[in-house]
Amino acid sequence: MINSPLLLVLLAVVAFLYASVGHGGASGYLALMSLFAFPVTFMKPTALVLNILVSAISFYFFYREKKFEWKLFYPFAITSIPFSFLGGMITIETHYYKIILATVLVLAVARLLGLFGHEKTVRKPLNLPLALFVGAIIGFLSGLLGIGGGIILSPVILLLGWANIKQTAAVSALFIFVNSISGLFGFLSKGGIIPVSSVSLIVAAVVGGILGAYYGSRKFNTLTLRTVLGFVLGIAILKLYTT
Repeated sequence: MINSPLLLVLLAVVAFLYASVGHGGASGYLALMSLFAFPVTFMKPTALVLNILVSAISFYFFYREKKFEWKLFYPFAITSIPFSFLGGMITIETHYYKIILATVLVLAVARLLGLFGHEKTVRKPLNLPLALFVGAIIGFLSGLLGIGGGIILSPVILLLGWANIKQTAAVSALFIFVNSISGLFGFLSKGGIIPVSSVSLIVAAVVGGILGAYYGSRKFNTLTLRTVLGFVLGIAILKLYTT
């Protein structure tokens, strides 16, 4: 099942689309793995590894285009990194894991389809206490579920008017990268193991991530592909809620 051509193609498409907006794609990878009936013990560490690689690639391309702002990044990272480690140490019962993941995927679909998180015309100053609080909450969920948290952070930044779309993508990419590393270390510290059999998934995600970050850091319209991915994620949400 791991080497299924359909799974590898879909995984590459997910990596392409998420990297194009500065995301690592963990929520999409987890959705696909749930559709293909992978066990949770395989899903979480594999999604974190894929997230680390794709978010690093995405950050490189957006940083090269001079879209990254350190002062927008560090307030979220200060609290998210330790809380992501804490979340990574926790393993919850499969049923509850699926329910929480499905809820986060609803947010992912809404973001992909452009239902919220639009760019504000006037940029507002960052609220430091709020950013620290948001970072802690997202960090914990990141480690707990095996995601990087960008799918939650991006709409928050855009809704509050703290940055434009490209700046948000650059910050989200690095945010996802550090949180995924922290969450993975938390997972490993409790005796977790990275599945060796996930190599083919890694290759597919890296290829898709490179192409997505390259085009996304410039100007690329992926509306049709995003709609298709939203439909796939929607199926995964229904499966997670009903199994």
